[in-house]
Amino acid sequence: MDALGWDSCDIILVSGDAYIDHPSFGASLVGRLLESQGFRVGIIAQPDWQNASAFKVLGKPNLYFGVTAGNMDSMVNRYTADRKIRSDDAYTPDAVPNKRPDRAVLVYSQRCREAYSDVPLVVGSIEASLRRIAHYDYWSDKVRRSILVDSKADMLLYGNAERALVELTHRLTKGEHIADIQDIRGTVFLRKHIPQGWSEIESTRLDRPGVVEKHVDPYEMGVYKNTGGKADASCATNVGETKSDLPEGAKAVEIVRNPKADRTTQVVRLPSYEEVSKDPVMYAHASRVLHLEANPGNARALVQRHGDREVWLNPPPIPLTTKEMDYVYDMPYARRPHPAYKDAKIPAWEMIRFSVNIMRGCFGGCTFCSITEHEGRIIQSRSEASILKEVEEIRDKVEGFTGVISDLGGPTANMYRIACKSESIEKNCRKLSCVYPGICENLNTDHSALIQLYRKARAIKGVKKILIGSGVRYDLAVKSPEYVRELVQHHVGGYLKIAPEHSEENVLSKMMKPGMEAYDDFKAMFEKFSIEAGKQQYLIPYFIAAHPGATDEDMLNLALWLKKYGFKLDQVQTFTPTPMAMATAMYHSGKNPLRKVTVDSENVPIPKAGNVRKLHKAFIRYHDPNNWSMLREALVGMGRADLIGSGKHCLIPTWQPSSGKPITTVRGAQLERSVRPKRAMEKKRKYS
Repeated sequence: MDALGWDSCDIILVSGDAYIDHPSFGASLVGRLLESQGFRVGIIAQPDWQNASAFKVLGKPNLYFGVTAGNMDSMVNRYTADRKIRSDDAYTPDAVPNKRPDRAVLVYSQRCREAYSDVPLVVGSIEASLRRIAHYDYWSDKVRRSILVDSKADMLLYGNAERALVELTHRLTKGEHIADIQDIRGTVFLRKHIPQGWSEIESTRLDRPGVVEKHVDPYEMGVYKNTGGKADASCATNVGETKSDLPEGAKAVEIVRNPKADRTTQVVRLPSYEEVSKDPVMYAHASRVLHLEANPGNARALVQRHGDREVWLNPPPIPLTTKEMDYVYDMPYARRPHPAYKDAKIPAWEMIRFSVNIMRGCFGGCTFCSITEHEGRIIQSRSEASILKEVEEIRDKVEGFTGVISDLGGPTANMYRIACKSESIEKNCRKLSCVYPGICENLNTDHSALIQLYRKARAIKGVKKILIGSGVRYDLAVKSPEYVRELVQHHVGGYLKIAPEHSEENVLSKMMKPGMEAYDDFKAMFEKFSIEAGKQQYLIPYFIAAHPGATDEDMLNLALWLKKYGFKLDQVQTFTPTPMAMATAMYHSGKNPLRKVTVDSENVPIPKAGNVRKLHKAFIRYHDPNNWSMLREALVGMGRADLIGSGKHCLIPTWQPSSGKPITTVRGAQLERSVRPKRAMEKKRKYS
């Protein structure tokens, strides 16, 4: 500030991450964006939160404090799926742990208030975004209030909030009071009552009990094409169905909606915090309605009562255009950590320093993932010129570049410039996924723009190799064999990661993931094009253990699938119920919010107990001797002792490496006697 001649900052951002001046890090992107608008921005990175003094180092901001936990939810960052404290933090110099508090947004907000109580407080980032309404918190095992209420902030910005941030800041500069700014999309704030002129709709009217087919429009809003006035088949609703869950003799009441109703002045009332905190069924219902009101083209405002206050959520932000995306990513980033960190290694930076983010958003809708809830389903793509320019900047500016770009991707590798064929259909659609249960016929699956981008990027002077590190959506990729060939023959460094997540249909249906047929199709293409290129390359599949809907039998079948195809996986992700994800609603409620939720609706088996979660993980790591004892006991209990032994069909042996002694019984069950071969035992001793 002294060097720049500033006597004060207009905005001070507080972040739980180390400061890295790169567009992949939220505080940097926001700081550069506001700087480009003419504002003086200060950033306090990873402050000591024990008292308010660290929050006064840049003085009092003229406009507001902006608080973010960082690129990750602080609880996900600090705890494992088993609720154990992590021993490192990828967003901290030298990965030192405990440099941010639990629930960082709440703690930082409190300290900002202590530092300067009269300064407006705005919270954002993924932690605030995914906790914008009453939400189930895995780490406390209870439903918590909206983070806006608990942080006592003046406003919450959710999603990628560039539009909201720029508009809010300029309006505050012009003298508007933050409490009076209530019309910006993508914002959340508190109200005492519903404003005059607004019509209120109970969420239970929109999503009333009844028969629902897979992924029909739950609000009975047929989508009409521009010509002919005929409803599009893939977006058809269940209007006119005679099937009903009503008791015999009961009369259904048809809800007739006014087609001329102004949706811009309609607000959907979600069940209150008090209701969802006590009733898991109402929690699942609220989650379902929130997700169905997520399309910027047709979403209405939402309101949820917390005590005597109303938490008001304006509709989601309008996605950035390609030109606007370029503006955000073309700003003069230094593309390195702050010099104050000297030679310290920051793992998150090391991972992305040679990668390029080419797009945002994901229309996959996987229930365990929160990308869609934060970034939206509509893909926002940068221009080819902007991406190629960044590749050249990495080549010229980033220390240690050896000619290898580690990734051209984003939330997924292959959704670049893919969108709905019709803007009208896209604006009216309420599907939770464009690719489940099958790829929507209205989705343009053309990968030609991505293929062209790959070719131009690898032709840049000084670039030896372009790798694709983001996960490939393989059910989408197989629609473009030319893309798969391009990917396999030029952009795989021996291994390609993909994410089937499971092998069993009833679990995949709870994840909203495609069946294994799509995996088999992609695998066949991958192997064919690898052979054509004369390369030995391998797929590395990722799977989730203990996902809602998974039973012990499902995990056993997955283990047998892994054994059949020779996979011995080291990295296994155990399901973590993150805020706002639909799978989290399943985990908490035991209900399936992909369908209408009632007391009597589908119950989902939930692997909650610690031992069950460990067992499910052990099934995926069936090859690890440390898991054999647990698996033997489980297999016997399941009546599958036939899978214990030395036969080719067996999943695990009877012996343990620690002793080499045969195990003949497990809780009374007779097992095949098996003694480890002498040569194998000697080899084990040699390398142990």
